[in-house]
Parts: sequence; C-alpha cells; structure tokens
Amino acid sequence: MSAVASGFFVVWAVIGVGYLVGRLRLLGPDGQRVLSGLAFYVASPPLLFTTLSRADIHHVFSVPLLVAAASAWLTMLGYGLVSRLALRRDASTVVMGSQAAGQVNAANLGIPVAMFVLGDASQVAPVMLFQLALNTPLYLTVMDTLTGGGRPTAGSVLKNIMTNPLIMGSALGIASSATGTALPDLVIQPVQIVAGAAVPAMLMAFGISLVGSRPLSDPGARWDTLLAAVAKVVVHPALALLLAWALGLTGPALYAAVIMAALPTAQNLYVAAVRYDRATTVCRDSVLVTTVVSMLTMAVAAGFLA
Repeated sequence: MSAVASGFFVVWAVIGVGYLVGRLRLLGPDGQRVLSGLAFYVASPPLLFTTLSRADIHHVFSVPLLVAAASAWLTMLGYGLVSRLALRRDASTVVMGSQAAGQVNAANLGIPVAMFVLGDASQVAPVMLFQLALNTPLYLTVMDTLTGGGRPTAGSVLKNIMTNPLIMGSALGIASSATGTALPDLVIQPVQIVAGAAVPAMLMAFGISLVGSRPLSDPGARWDTLLAAVAKVVVHPALALLLAWALGLTGPALYAAVIMAALPTAQNLYVAAVRYDRATTVCRDSVLVTTVVSMLTMAVAAGFLA
C-alpha cells in the first residue's frame, strides 16, 4: 500500500509543478499546448514502443482488453439511456456525453499511473488499443453521420487510425515483441531518451490546464456533467471489477483492470466536442471533475486490491 501511495504522490507532485508553471505563466500562454504536443506527437510513441516491445504480447490481446472494452461500452450505454430517456438530450449530445462517461485519459494520466502506481507501463496498452483502434474511430464515424459531416469511408477511417502516433508507436512495439526483433543499442538509446520526456510533459501539461478552471458553472449542463462523472468514477471501475473477476483475473491483473477503468475522462474529448459543437461544456467539466475525484476512487481501489 505504501508503494501505491508513493506512486500517487509522484503523479500529483509533478501535476503540482505544472500548476505552478501555469500560475506563474513561465511558459507563456501556449505552454499547455506545446507540452501536450510534445508528449503526444514526439515522446509518447517512443515510450509505447519501448514498453510494448518488452511486454508479453499475449497479455495485451487477452482478458484485460476484453474487460477494457466491455466495461467502457456498458458504462457508455447506461449513460446514453439515462441521458436520452430522462434528460431528453439529442442523439449527438448523447454520444459525446457517453464518451465522457466511459473514455479514460489513457495517455496523459494512464501511462504515468501505470508506471508509478502499477509499476508496469504496459498495463495501459489494452485500454489504449481499445480506445484508439476501436472506440475512437467508431464514435467519430457516428458523430460525422449525425452532424451531417459526410459519411466517412473505410479508407478515411483507416487513415485516421494509421496516422495516429500513439497507435503507430503501439503497433511497432507489438510487432517488435511478437517477432522478437530488437533494435541495436545505438538506435534504442536515443529512442529511450526521447521517451523519457513523455510522462513529465503529460503531467505538467495537465497541471497547467487546471489553472483558472471552474467546473459545474453552467446550470444547463450540470446534471449531464454529474451523471457523466458518477458513471466514470463509480460505475466504470465497478463494472471493470465485476467483469475482471468473472473472467478469472486475480492479483495484479485484477487490480490493474480496475485502476485503468477508474482513470478520469479523456482530455481529447473536448477537442472533438468543439469540432462537432456538441456537449462541449459536459466534456470540459467532466475532465476537471473526474480528474480530482478519480484519484479518490483509485486510492479506495488500492486499499482493497493492491
């Protein structure tokens, strides 16, 4: 339990550094965007490659992937039913709100939590593959159709998948692990150095994003946000626990499945919400609320399962 507490302390300490950087405006008005871009496009793909190239490939494509997919989609379905039937939201708003309820921040917080709390960055791989390769193309296709953005083709969906740097980093790492191919030291050492920038850049960028945030200030979206937050930090990890237990996961694998499901709402959802002009407030506020509360959920899970 002390190791888990230490892991959370490390994560929040670096987020705190980012918050101070944002408050003091040390990196200017574009600090968050630059750090996020550095983490997403430059440092995270090498980190995923080096992590997955050493991982057990059978673990990535096994029960944890099924738990990640089933628990997320069931959570989204439950939110969607309540949002549609009780709150009377339109279909596109329901879709975006459902994503806020079930899609986790696998990159910016998932990788650091996996490294410092679970002790193994590869634990985030099943969740990341599910979201990037399955869930994201699916919900974007649905949103394009609902909002009249033109029906996407199989080629355009495949292009979006293949040009995502996180997917490519994961795919190359999986290929390296599956084939037993190892890069020469002269090549892998600079890759590892660049990969080392991913976690601090992610966490500090997130800390900067917390400066000046005021969630739940819009009464028109307050119930939607609260519904999404409860679904994310309570329902999603509870479903993951039940599904993982039912499918035979025990020990560290069970713990990892629950912790990954307890991660807060993905930050990149807000970008998609702005693009489609649907549920923008819900997506933004869900990120802020769940980021704070999810740490409590993960701490409770750690107390019972670590």
